[in-house]
Amino acid sequence: MISPLKVKEAAKKRENENIKFRTFLKCNADEHELDKQFLALHNELFAEYDCNQCRNCCREYSIELEENDITLISAFLRLDSEEFISKHLAKSENEYKIKAPCCFLDKSNNCMIEECRPKTCKEFPHTNKPERLWSLLGVLSFAEVCPVVFEILERLKRIYRFKTR
Repeated sequence: MISPLKVKEAAKKRENENIKFRTFLKCNADEHELDKQFLALHNELFAEYDCNQCRNCCREYSIELEENDITLISAFLRLDSEEFISKHLAKSENEYKIKAPCCFLDKSNNCMIEECRPKTCKEFPHTNKPERLWSLLGVLSFAEVCPVVFEILERLKRIYRFKTR
């Protein structure tokens, strides 16, 4: 698996190839079969991968919190909601966000709120969810951040015998 430190550069080098592969999948892949392939690769690769060795997603993405997330994290931190919001969140329009890099990522790459992480964090990179055919641009973007997503794309290219050059 590619190093978390090298994934962005490697994905950028394959950006044109990945865009062509996205087009290939849009034209040739069966949606349900592709979802099964994504799910199988997701399960296989994440079974072996320790996200604590990477946490690029925590450094790269701001995440929107749902009201329930605010309540759970506030209680976990033993803060009232207003104090939690003022100390840790940014507000834009009608939403609250944890800005990147995440303030809950410690120096050892551990999530300080692991027990009550927001749903968005728990579900990232969403490669185990259905309808991947319709979110391939997001997958390409995530491949610049997540070594597992990068590897999923590379394996899918082999499965589909996609000519890379």
